[in-house]
Amino acid sequence: MAITLQTATVASLDEFAEAVAACQHEGGPVQLHPGDLGWNWSLGADELARSLRGWRRDDEILAVGMVDAPTGLIRMAIAPTVDHDDTFAEQLVADLSDPERGVLPAGAGSVEARFGTAFRDLLSRSGWEVDESWTPLRRELTTPVEDYGLRIEIVDEHSAQLRVAVHQASFGTQKFTLERWHAMAASSPYQRARCLLGYDRDGEAVAAATVWSAGQGRPGLIEPLGAHPDHRGHGHGRAITVAAAAALQEMGSSSVTVCTPSSNIGGVAAYVSAGFEQLPDSTDFRRPNPQP
Repeated sequence: MAITLQTATVASLDEFAEAVAACQHEGGPVQLHPGDLGWNWSLGADELARSLRGWRRDDEILAVGMVDAPTGLIRMAIAPTVDHDDTFAEQLVADLSDPERGVLPAGAGSVEARFGTAFRDLLSRSGWEVDESWTPLRRELTTPVEDYGLRIEIVDEHSAQLRVAVHQASFGTQKFTLERWHAMAASSPYQRARCLLGYDRDGEAVAAATVWSAGQGRPGLIEPLGAHPDHRGHGHGRAITVAAAAALQEMGSSSVTVCTPSSNIGGVAAYVSAGFEQLPDSTDFRRPNPQP
């Protein structure tokens, strides 16, 4: 069967999101998640569609990549059925290596390829170099989640502005706006997601997180999570992390996953303190410079 490469359209975004959800499987690495698509949907459906590439065989999307144009990085989700598929891997590497194929631009290019045994092996053998290191973390959800010590509210349109304010304070940026929250909340991945606000004993909103399910029995994702800087030092970051795990457990997720740069030692430690298991680091791959 021929393998075809396509760029998403606004009309095909739901199909792409479902294909990414189907790539999630328990025991596998932390790949591009439908929650990543949902979060980026906040920038607008047109922009998200332009960033997505899909590889089909027999009309089934078996791999999806989301390209961050400013950095030249593509984040991948690959179906378990093509883990050891050499032919599929050859097509992926060929499309990523040649800027004329419209995936990665000329110049700098890198790929977040955490899954695909044949794919990762071929990248290495084709001269792609080790790039940034990431630390995945996972918490299984087969046992009850402990009490997290915050009052948790599920965000709706009435509390969305407060959720946006906590995010802006947590990350020191005004980029995430109420308009962007509404765009995200209207996306198909958000139909299996929740925004959470955590309140302290004084009724102050002190932390927020968005949790994304990929469907029953599949790993869920936290993206993003933050604690208000005016209320740090009281364990609210850990508390909202545990609350996020509890929400995903209630939604039927098999586990909760996050991935953070390996250089973020404090972030890794914070997730470990919230019951996450630190998994072996994984590296991106950087495309080799063309020979003169």
